[in-house]
Amino acid sequence: MFTKNLISRRGLFATVAASFFALVMGSTVHAADPVKIGLVAALSGQSAKSGEAITRGLTAAMEEINAAGGVLGGRKIELIRRDDESNPAKGQIAARELIFKEKVAVLFGGLDSPVSLAIVPVVNKAKMPFMGVWAAATPITRNGANPNYVFRVSAVDAIVDRRLMQYAKKTYGTKKAGLMLINNPWGESNEKGLKAASKVENVEIVGIEKFEGKDVDVVPQLLRLKNAGADTLFLVANAAPGAQMMKSLGRMGWDVPVVSHWGISGGRFPELAGNMAEKVQFIQTYSFFGEQNERGKKLLKSLIAKHDDIKGPEDVIPPVGIANAYDAMHLVALAINKAGSTDGDAIRKALLSIENYDGLIKNYKKPFTDDNHDALNHNDYVMVRYYGKKIKPVN
Repeated sequence: MFTKNLISRRGLFATVAASFFALVMGSTVHAADPVKIGLVAALSGQSAKSGEAITRGLTAAMEEINAAGGVLGGRKIELIRRDDESNPAKGQIAARELIFKEKVAVLFGGLDSPVSLAIVPVVNKAKMPFMGVWAAATPITRNGANPNYVFRVSAVDAIVDRRLMQYAKKTYGTKKAGLMLINNPWGESNEKGLKAASKVENVEIVGIEKFEGKDVDVVPQLLRLKNAGADTLFLVANAAPGAQMMKSLGRMGWDVPVVSHWGISGGRFPELAGNMAEKVQFIQTYSFFGEQNERGKKLLKSLIAKHDDIKGPEDVIPPVGIANAYDAMHLVALAINKAGSTDGDAIRKALLSIENYDGLIKNYKKPFTDDNHDALNHNDYVMVRYYGKKIKPVN
């Protein structure tokens, strides 16, 4: 009887010990699980350079964060990407997969405003923090949702349009503007912004022309603007359609200043537009040229060491994708640590509670508030142009 009881007690002890060991080991494994971050962006097609730049910026920041111990007491950050092919429907599908199947903690968006606008209702319904790092359409963050899970470290059309109008007036003495806008929600966002900016800057808009992404000849639209007396053209399009507009302008022989939004920097614009590419001046949020802060020096050094195609600042193309994504990832990591979890609402509230962050683009002071989910403003833009295939600040 004694032997039997002893064996029974030993068995019970062994069972309890094994259970405790499994519990401890299970907790350890769980604690070491990576925090998944999702990216929906153009990874193929004419705008693939944008997705590559965003990936490089996110990866550079993640490597720094992980090397410093990760987040939430030692968990590494892991990036999971999906290609939206610049297609809103495919972007929605990709976002749902990352949210509900991959269980990402935060979702990042890419170049195309129509894609991001399609994702906005999905993330707000799912209570998933969504960080835009390129798409600039004003309604992406100003979407009317309460609570609003969409944030952005990028340009905002309403602000960009005012800056472009001011720049054209100061640089070219613009009095009569002609608008060449891609026919999609991003074009619509900038139509509103440019109309508002023209009233403030006292510039007359003499014509508004729309064109499609697959158009190969927009001479008729340009002729109407020329006949209307436009002395400056404002271009809003991504790389491929923007290049077609510039080639049409070249065929006309119309020597008119062109001021552009930054969509042309997200793809093969200089290759597609040829020597006409250098005639466009456009906006960015950052340049790796000139004196860099400590983060800029460190990041540029890291990019040169890691990527064979980067030898100096002129090879960081497009700079805006890398810089915006880099700062945004660091801000997200701060928020995850402040939240103490990967809960979507906790991260949303933590993003709103960030007070200061010394970043690459600038030193952020209260980057997000209840009324403003855009971390960058009119002071954070720089005008650039292509010199060959290099993007450099305007002299």
